[in-house]
Amino acid sequence: MVLKVFFPSCCSSADSGILIGRWISEQSSAVILAVVHFPFIPVQVKQYLGEVQRVTNVSVSVLGSWSNSKQEKEESLSEFLEDLGTIFCHEPWIQISKEGDSKFWSCSTLQKHSKNPQEEEIILVYYDQRKVMLSHLHPPLDTAAQGPEDASKLSAIFDTVARSQVLFMTDRYDEGPIKLTHWQSDGVEASIIVELLKQASVPACMLLTFLLSLVSGICKSRVLKFWPLSFLWSKLSTCEQLGHRLQHLQVISSNKKAQNQNQLMRKANIFVSLLIDVALGMLLMSWLYRKNRIGHLADTLIPVADHVAEELQDLLQWLMGAPAGLKMNRALDQVLGRFFLYHIHLWISYIHLLSPFIEMILWYVGLSACLGLTVALCILSDIIALLTFHIYCFYVYGARLYCLKIYGLASLWRLFRGKKWNVLRQRVDSCSYDLDQLFIGTLLFTILLFLLPTTALYYLVFTLLRLLVVIVQGLIHLLVDLIDSLPLYSLILRLCRSYRLAAGVKFRVLEQQDGKPLRLLMQINPLSYGGVVQTYRLPTYSCYPRDSWASLCKKLFLGELIYPWKHKGDKQN
Repeated sequence: MVLKVFFPSCCSSADSGILIGRWISEQSSAVILAVVHFPFIPVQVKQYLGEVQRVTNVSVSVLGSWSNSKQEKEESLSEFLEDLGTIFCHEPWIQISKEGDSKFWSCSTLQKHSKNPQEEEIILVYYDQRKVMLSHLHPPLDTAAQGPEDASKLSAIFDTVARSQVLFMTDRYDEGPIKLTHWQSDGVEASIIVELLKQASVPACMLLTFLLSLVSGICKSRVLKFWPLSFLWSKLSTCEQLGHRLQHLQVISSNKKAQNQNQLMRKANIFVSLLIDVALGMLLMSWLYRKNRIGHLADTLIPVADHVAEELQDLLQWLMGAPAGLKMNRALDQVLGRFFLYHIHLWISYIHLLSPFIEMILWYVGLSACLGLTVALCILSDIIALLTFHIYCFYVYGARLYCLKIYGLASLWRLFRGKKWNVLRQRVDSCSYDLDQLFIGTLLFTILLFLLPTTALYYLVFTLLRLLVVIVQGLIHLLVDLIDSLPLYSLILRLCRSYRLAAGVKFRVLEQQDGKPLRLLMQINPLSYGGVVQTYRLPTYSCYPRDSWASLCKKLFLGELIYPWKHKGDKQN
């Protein structure tokens, strides 16, 4: 029979006394939690352990004795330690002793009440009590007593240490009748700043909850459900980002306690993400309002818009000629070219009409950076969408005309084969056509086929321009999603205190000698950085196309529209 004794490394230098902990009979394991020093009164120790067991629901008891003698072992002390086994009555009674500066420990068991005592092989496992306590490999603290299935797992060791937190709240400076040695014996870990922040967070959260309830009530009002406002709210990525941050603030300010570790880490990640987002936004705002950069940006914006319009005019003039030596349908080419040139003329007039107000608009838009860098980036994306609205119109016109001809040619091709599309059954059925229908179909097919290259060229050019704008917006929203979803607190915790994010444990052999217990060191394996991002990644929303390459190529070939907004497409629980 193998007996496993989990001994905290913080107690290796403790004075002689008794070992208190939990005995897990299903595993034949003893989890040592603390050492009670001499002198003590056994009745007071039993009362103290009863109170701890009532609070923590952990069967804490006296498991054995601990002897740390720097001199030669005294016979009176050894006899006294053996007699303690009859007072506290635990089978088996574990005796661990450390003699002088020797690196080998002696560990033995006594079974006084057993009729057939067996010699047991003992494995002494050292563990860092602080890391085991603060790691999150153990189950949630509010779970009930474990069943037989859970008792066979290593998590029972972590659960025992985690649920015995009350036992670690006393240090050597307490004036109680019982002196303990554990990982907080020199003083309970605490911070005055943290405690003050905890006290100040209660009224701050109440005020923030009240303000957020007002804002959410306004957002859910019927006024925003009417057509113009509802359309803008669904199309502008700034509104989506504000709604997303509003949900984050509601999660942070909620007075509901986190039920498990994932909820706690989610709140912490959202809080750190908001702080960094606002800090970056304030840096951006301070940079914009220095040295009149807003005015310089407004003065640069109009010439850039004029230059883009001139380049589009030159492109249309090139398409109205013989682009790349291609033979185009001149009549259709001239009609499409003049139609698009007229739209560019309207766009230039619109830009120059707004030119006196652009600096004022940019000045007020710059103030939005105080809400966070992500809000400023979403506003930049919306500004790009508004400044390239004429390119979007060109793309829509070209795509609709190209799509009409593609579907017309497909329908007429089915007419030649004696087929038709059954709308009710959503399939292709056979059909007989008379001579007039075939003649008209031939004429229409010929016309559409010879006009297709001209339409396809315009569609191809404006689709490439549209894809360029979508790529720029996609890069901006990728940065927004990175700030929104990156678990910054978890990554910082993984970098500074990797044991807080445990993925498992490993054992290292410290010493092995015949006649001596095998000594192992239990170490915690932290999560990898990829695992941290995958486990604690925050939910976000998608503002750019996430179609596969095959789906995107199919849409481009058929002339279907590509939208830059696909909201609520990346929700996570």
